[in-house]
Amino acid sequence: MENKNTIIALVLMLVVWVGFTLYSQTQVDPVPPQPESIVSVQDATPAEIIVPTEPKRATGPSEIINTGNVKPREITIETDDFIVVLSNVGATVKSFKLKKYFISAKEDSGFIDLVVDPSHSTLSNNGEGFFFHGKDDLFHLDIDDNYIFIRPGDKKEISFQFDNDHGVTLVKKFVFSGNSYDFPVHITAFNKSEKSLDGKLSLSLVTPLDRLNESSSLSFVGPATLVNDDVDTVKRKDIEKTVEYRDNVIWTAFEDEYFMSAIVPLDNSLDFIKLYSDGNYIYNRVQAPLKTLLPHSSISFDYLIYMGPRDPDILESVNYRLSEIVDFGIFDFIARPLLFVLNFFYSFVGNYGVAIILLTFVIKILFWPLTQKSYSSMKAMQTLQPEMQKIREKFKNDKERLNREIMELYKTKRVNPLGGCLPMLIQIPVFFALYKVLLGNIDLRHAPFALWITDLSTKDPYYITPIIMGGTMFLQQKMTPTTMDPTQAKIFMIMPIVFTFLFLNFPSGLVIYWLVNNLLTILQQYLINKSPLKS
Repeated sequence: MENKNTIIALVLMLVVWVGFTLYSQTQVDPVPPQPESIVSVQDATPAEIIVPTEPKRATGPSEIINTGNVKPREITIETDDFIVVLSNVGATVKSFKLKKYFISAKEDSGFIDLVVDPSHSTLSNNGEGFFFHGKDDLFHLDIDDNYIFIRPGDKKEISFQFDNDHGVTLVKKFVFSGNSYDFPVHITAFNKSEKSLDGKLSLSLVTPLDRLNESSSLSFVGPATLVNDDVDTVKRKDIEKTVEYRDNVIWTAFEDEYFMSAIVPLDNSLDFIKLYSDGNYIYNRVQAPLKTLLPHSSISFDYLIYMGPRDPDILESVNYRLSEIVDFGIFDFIARPLLFVLNFFYSFVGNYGVAIILLTFVIKILFWPLTQKSYSSMKAMQTLQPEMQKIREKFKNDKERLNREIMELYKTKRVNPLGGCLPMLIQIPVFFALYKVLLGNIDLRHAPFALWITDLSTKDPYYITPIIMGGTMFLQQKMTPTTMDPTQAKIFMIMPIVFTFLFLNFPSGLVIYWLVNNLLTILQQYLINKSPLKS
C-alpha cells in the first residue's frame, strides 16, 4: 500500500509539472462575438443618437488648410527611451523603436521596433458616417521640422489635421514626454457646417498576423484585453472569428514575451472593443459610440497609449492597471516577493545569474527543515521494510488485517507514510512561482551570466547546464531512500531523462536555479544519510 501511495505521489508530481508547462500560458475563453451593430445616419433613431448635453462651440483649427496640396510626410520624435516615426498618411505611427532594448544580445543588432512592419502603420483611426475618412487620407502636419528631440521633463505636441467632404475637420494630436513610454492621443472632430452631423470614430492597434506564430507553450504572443478584472488572451483560431468586449473594459493590447502596445480608452471614447483579423493583420479596435455634433460644435475622444517593455514597475507607474498584463499565475502572491528578492540581490552583485544562485540559497534555507523531515521520513520508511515484508507474507490472504497491521507498525515506530511526500509537495508552488518570474522577466532578457551563458532568458546554446542538471537529478534519486521494489525503482530512474529533455529549451536562468537547488539537495541528503536515524 505504501509503495502504491509513493508511486501515485511521484506520478502526480510529474503530471503537475508537465501540466504546468502547458498551463504556463493560460488562455481564457474569449467573449462570444456579437454581431456589430453599426447605426447608419439614415437609420439612426433619436434614442441611438447621443447628443452632447453641453456641446463645445467649435473654434476650429487656427487656419483653414487646403488638404488637397498635402504631400506624404514623416516626422521623427526622439527621447532618451524611444524613437518614433509618425506618418501623415492616416496620422499613424510608422515605427516605434526602444533605445534600451536590442534585437539580440549584440548591441549592434539594432533597436526593438514595436511596429514590426513599417509598411502598415499602427494607431490608425477610422471614421464612419459624417466623420468618415479613409485610412490612406493625407493629414496636414502642423510643424515644418522633420526631427524633434525631447529632453527628459519636456513635452511636445504633434497635431495632424484633415478636412473631409462633409464639413468635419478632424485633428489628431500626439503628446510625447521626454521620460515616459506612455503618451496621450486626442482626436477632435469639429463641425464647421450649419447642420447637425453624426458619426463614429475608432482607434486601432495594427499588428501583422504572422506574429501569432511566435507564441509557444512557454510564452504568449497576441491580443490581450483587461475585461471584468481578468486579462483575456486570444488565440489565433479565435481572432479569425472576431472577438468583442462591450462592458467593464479597461484596456486592450498586443503583447509578446517582453513588450507590449496598448490603448486605454478614456472618458467617452469607448463603446466596444473588437479584435479581428483583416488580410494579414490583426486589429485591436477601440470603437467610440455614435455621436452627434451640433453646428459649429466639437467633441474630443481621448486615449492613453503605452508602447514599451512589460516591466511591472514601469507599468505600475503608468497605472490604469496595465501591470496586470504581467501574469504570475495562481501563485502570484509568492512570485512577487521572489521577484523583489531577486532584484534586491542584483542591486548588490550586478549579475542576475549570481542573483538567481543567491535566491536559490535563500529558498533552500527556508525549506531546509521541510526537506530534512521529508528525507528523514523516507529513510525511516526504508528501515521498516523488513518488518513490513514479514507482515505482507503473514497476512497476504487477509487484506484488511494486512493494512491494519501495517498502520499499527507505523504508529509503533512513529513513522508517517506521507511524511516523505507532503513536504516536497509544499515546495512545488514556490518552483512554479519562480518559473513564472524567470520566464517573463524582462530584466533577464540578454542578461549575461558567465562563460558561454550570455543570455539568461534563452536556452543554454550548448545544453551543458541541462545535461549537468539531469546528472544531478540522477545522483539525487540514487541517494534518496525508497521503499519501491527494484523494478519500480528502475522505472522511476527515467525521470531525470524526462526532466533533462524538458529543460533543454528552458531559459538558462531557470536551469541554473534547478541545478543549484539539486546540488544543495544532494549535500543535504548526504548529511542525512551519514547521520544515525533517531528512534
